[in-house]
Amino acid sequence: MKIKAFSALALSICTTAALAGDVKITNSSDWALQNFYMSPVDTTEWGPDQLGEDIIATGESFTLKNVPCASFDVKLVDEDGDECVVPAVDVCGSGGWNIGNDDLLACQAESK
Repeated sequence: MKIKAFSALALSICTTAALAGDVKITNSSDWALQNFYMSPVDTTEWGPDQLGEDIIATGESFTLKNVPCASFDVKLVDEDGDECVVPAVDVCGSGGWNIGNDDLLACQAESK
């Protein structure tokens, strides 16, 4: 998936103009997601792992609570340790993000 496709993904995540909301992350890929980091686009350091001790197994979801309405860079790490960085994701209010095989593979290719 190219950057243009990520822009479309970001638009689908931003569903309302709210100060903070919940974002449901669904893993439809063949790999468990071990880590989910967020960083405001104007910073160079990643925030804490949003999953903590949890993982998002294949077919499962995880809800991020009280996410500020802002743009974030997002770093995903799968069970094999492969990293995927999605730039400038606009998360606003309640919404969702479905992550599939094509998303992870294309993003990992872009990150290398």
